[in-house]
Amino acid sequence: MKTVLIVLATVCFLLGEVHSEDKYTTKYDDVDINAVLNSERLLNGYVSCLLDRGACTPDALELKRNLPDALEHNCSACSEKQKEIADKISHYLIDHKAEEWSLLEAKYDATGAYRQRYLQDRVKEKSID
Repeated sequence: MKTVLIVLATVCFLLGEVHSEDKYTTKYDDVDINAVLNSERLLNGYVSCLLDRGACTPDALELKRNLPDALEHNCSACSEKQKEIADKISHYLIDHKAEEWSLLEAKYDATGAYRQRYLQDRVKEKSID
């Protein structure tokens, strides 16, 4: 029994290591995020997809698949571009689309951990200014 537990612990450790080295696809890193944020139709499409209220484009489906993991692991598998995009989108939604953010937060971040990180980042930004 002890051997089985050691093997399971080792497998879990190795899987964790593989996960931390894996990166999300960069196939959609060139999406014009400003165009999405400036278009109610495009932004609503992404939000609807994430909330299971509408069809998903391939890039929105990829986001939907990776979002829980990205939030849980502080975007550790994200490219630098993906981290920039994630910050820009979340800051925009929190600041300008509170209702949509609340719905997304309820589904993907019920503990509010991401919001706390966001608020801490805002405090840091203001102290630098």
